[in-house]
Amino acid sequence: MPGPNTTSRHPKRPPDGVPRIVSPMATGNGAYVVHTWLQKHIPGYRVVPYNPYWTVLPFLLPLFRDTRADLVHTTPDYAAFFRVHGKPLILSFQNYVLDPFMRAYSSPAQRLHYRTGLRWLTRRAVSQADAITAVSKFTAEKATADLGIAQKIRIIYNGVDESVFTPPADQHTPRRPLTVLFSGNLTRRKGAHLLPEIARHLDPCVRIVYTTGLRATARLAAIPQIESLGAVPYPQMPALYQRVDLLLMPTAREGLSLAVLEAMACGLPVVGSDASSMSELIIHGKGGYLCPLDAAGGFADAINRLAADSKTRREMGQYNRARIESQFTLAQMVSEYRELFESVLVRR
Repeated sequence: MPGPNTTSRHPKRPPDGVPRIVSPMATGNGAYVVHTWLQKHIPGYRVVPYNPYWTVLPFLLPLFRDTRADLVHTTPDYAAFFRVHGKPLILSFQNYVLDPFMRAYSSPAQRLHYRTGLRWLTRRAVSQADAITAVSKFTAEKATADLGIAQKIRIIYNGVDESVFTPPADQHTPRRPLTVLFSGNLTRRKGAHLLPEIARHLDPCVRIVYTTGLRATARLAAIPQIESLGAVPYPQMPALYQRVDLLLMPTAREGLSLAVLEAMACGLPVVGSDASSMSELIIHGKGGYLCPLDAAGGFADAINRLAADSKTRREMGQYNRARIESQFTLAQMVSEYRELFESVLVRR
């Protein structure tokens, strides 16, 4: 197990008057991506990355705590190990998986961890927090109800850099075969197990390509119409979205999907599950189709419908792009976090 990076844990102190905001974050997930965006755009904000395997030995996580922090901002799961005495703590729920619904989409080890250690650690962090945010209304409501949180959770939607994730210049040029993208870790929660069954119901002119996510190295069984792209580096994702025709997201639980936001910004329609926060992003019939959870045939029918109608695909993609520009930009997200940090520091 690699050791912590001392340089990243203790960067040069910001200029006088700029607070040090420290964000210890496990790598290999969407939350880490969001917090690195904040690091890029908020002076004094520094992400302290650590390999998620360190959570196997959680008593070592204080190695990633920066006692010089003026404010700590992280996710609730292991925040109790990073809190700095006398300094404010802000928690951000990027997702919520501790409720009974998620047992069907978790391994036995995960189910035990969610019911015991992780639930206890999350409750402890919540009790210590000066402010709590969530990336969607669904996530805020689920965490509040399941943990009995008394403090009001502020909704700050994830945003996407619409100047980087853009529609292709040749977006009106038809492609054959029509290409559907699945992007994410190959887990049951993401709906990866449904891909072979979905593929079997697709028209011959449609193929599915999939990435293996930020962590996974596994592949699905070889099936006609499905192709693995492997682990695609994040800087190459805008170009990938521009080469496909729509995004498939048969997920069971999302805080607020970065893949969906990025695909929308690139002018793609989305076929996804009518579950968790998906309806806060995708307007059914306007930006894509929301299908019953775990219904492989429903996902395939929606894809086949879009494959046969280029005009609808184009209109849905344009609708999604406009929705990103008006409600889910990176600048909007950064502004809301910056205002929150300033207000909490002033109160302290």
